[in-house]
Amino acid sequence: RAGLKVTLVQDRPVLGGNCSSEVRLWILGATSHMGNNNRWARESGVIDEIMLENIYRNPDGNPLIFDTVLLEKVVRETNITLLLNTAVYDLDKKPQDATDSDTITAVHAFCSQNSTQYTLSAPLFCDASGDGIVGFMAGAAFRMGAESIEEFGEKFAPDKAYGELLGHSIYFYSKDVGRPVKFVPPSFALQDIQEIPRYKTFNPKDFGCRLWWLEYGGRLDTVHDTETIKWELWKVVYGAWNYIKNSGAFPEAENLTLEWVGTIPGKRESRRFEGDYMLTQQDIVEQKTFNDTVAFGGWSIDLHPADGVYSDQSGCNQWHSKGVFSIPYRCYYSKNISNLFIAGRIISATHVAFGSTRVMATSAVGGQAVAMAAALCKKYNCTPRELGERYMQELQLALWRTGQYLPQTVIQDGQNLITSETQITASSTLQLTELPKSDFWALLKDSVAQMLPISKGTIPSVSFQVEALQPTELLIELRKSCKSYNHTPDVTLDRQAFRLETGIHQIQVDWNLEMEEDCYAFICFMKNEAIKIQFSETRITGLVSVFNATNPAVSNYGKQESLEDIGVDSFEFWCPQRRPEGRNIAMQLSKPLDVFGTNNLANGLHRPIAQPNAWVADINDINPTLNIRWEQPVTISRLDFVFDTDYDHPMENVIYHHPETEMPFCVQYLEVLNQKGEVIGSIQNNHQSTGTIVFNEPIFENNIQIRLSQRHTHVPVSLMEIRAY
Repeated sequence: RAGLKVTLVQDRPVLGGNCSSEVRLWILGATSHMGNNNRWARESGVIDEIMLENIYRNPDGNPLIFDTVLLEKVVRETNITLLLNTAVYDLDKKPQDATDSDTITAVHAFCSQNSTQYTLSAPLFCDASGDGIVGFMAGAAFRMGAESIEEFGEKFAPDKAYGELLGHSIYFYSKDVGRPVKFVPPSFALQDIQEIPRYKTFNPKDFGCRLWWLEYGGRLDTVHDTETIKWELWKVVYGAWNYIKNSGAFPEAENLTLEWVGTIPGKRESRRFEGDYMLTQQDIVEQKTFNDTVAFGGWSIDLHPADGVYSDQSGCNQWHSKGVFSIPYRCYYSKNISNLFIAGRIISATHVAFGSTRVMATSAVGGQAVAMAAALCKKYNCTPRELGERYMQELQLALWRTGQYLPQTVIQDGQNLITSETQITASSTLQLTELPKSDFWALLKDSVAQMLPISKGTIPSVSFQVEALQPTELLIELRKSCKSYNHTPDVTLDRQAFRLETGIHQIQVDWNLEMEEDCYAFICFMKNEAIKIQFSETRITGLVSVFNATNPAVSNYGKQESLEDIGVDSFEFWCPQRRPEGRNIAMQLSKPLDVFGTNNLANGLHRPIAQPNAWVADINDINPTLNIRWEQPVTISRLDFVFDTDYDHPMENVIYHHPETEMPFCVQYLEVLNQKGEVIGSIQNNHQSTGTIVFNEPIFENNIQIRLSQRHTHVPVSLMEIRAY
């Protein structure tokens, strides 16, 4: 899309690696199953486009359909030559006596299906192979295994007893065929299931990557011993199924058959290649900022015992940061092979930092950073390192235009004709005074908070209804995050208690406080199972309720607190619920929240951070319009739009069922009219985060109008950004 001719070499018959139908792992990243405090943190750019397309076509998570989504994305791009079933086995470099002897000139590959050998010559190469086959053969500096605590000062660095490598996994799927099915295990199946300390965890309901803990190989060479590891995992899988079918402990499994077992293991870790910078544990926990940020992460630091399924320890050891973290460009190219980019799980990070950066959605945004960097390297005829030294702002701008979120990075787009000085008016703008009441009430079995975007200054009073089932006390806290761009409510500003008799009560809370900066306030209703609270069906861009509940799938037990000094923070988890749950709390505000204005359309921010960063229409304005006016006519060739596709939604591509195929905040229909009132462009049936209208002939106007609409009730129309070029 950026103009490069690309040859994509994949040694498997389908795309996707660990997320393909051959392995069937869900794609995840900073959203962490909605189990951490990273609000609106789903990865953007091409991976966002893929995930939105998949949820639109494949809300039930069929891994075969996801294969087709990936394949279609690639084959529709005319600049990509796709070579499936093709493995790289050798490469050529410049002669050793050359001044640029650290340069790859060609790679050699072989396709087993058509018995064809390929020689692929190019000025630039990217190794995203997982094991780093090209980097290894080229002599790129790499590491394998964990670093010591002393080398980088990482307090979470594991010892030899825990192990230095994460293992591989193989999963299985079962199916109810409606009649009894017997199972005769193969001779290589594990005979004594009690060899697996967690064997009692097996049950007929779990399948696919819910069995991520079926892991083995961390004590072996995870590159060269992969076939050995695979056979051991098959032994475990068929032994587990034999236990489920034939132990007598699971009569409900009588009609189940073993529908699918992986034939290649999903790999977690092998080589990690060294760039000009190695990301560390401290960078993640402290959320360090970089001048060359090109990607971000937010999965926990997630290390596993090397003995995997045979370990008597917990299958994983996850520690979260208080928000998302930045990844610098210097992690994405080899420090000693001049024309080699690195992407995926093999980037330049320590073993501990790798515990977070290794997951697929984080890998995807890194891959997009590499791709845009390659296009600029071609443009300027420079090496990856030279690009970082000379053209970083241009790279960051190019990524930003694709939707890539770059934390704490200010982007200047001098070509965008829509600036903070441009006059933008709307048929309406939401002045939020209430979240209307519904008939839905829920017990405070967990503490719950309404997140409200508050501008610098006075915090409005709030009023709401609760029902006391018996005489009790309601405790309410006002919190914020210690960093305005985070969403961890770790600073308590006020605490008020209300004695309640049995019955329904209308309560008003006055804070008498001022916020020192724009940020999200958390109106926290603390756990009390003698109280019900009233919720609202109205959903608004940049608003969400969060619960101090648990999510064991990501080591979330309500609070993160280490008993040892391992260099992580202690804090509570306050996370949203999945739709159709996840309602806002019904409440009235003493003054309107004036945070949804048209100025947000030109502030350069694509998602809620410290504020919603979106224009939102009044909820009764179901077909709103925007008018953009310049003092003098301007020439416009293209309009770019950024829509709200709910970046809080992780959109797992397998296992989960998603009740919506289109995000309720997303604009489906958009028309652009010239100053004569003529429709000159439109976007129809949209479900993506970004949309573009390219004019056949540039238009010359000083005023354009935009009409917008979407199909969802109780959700006002919103728009994150408009750009004109």
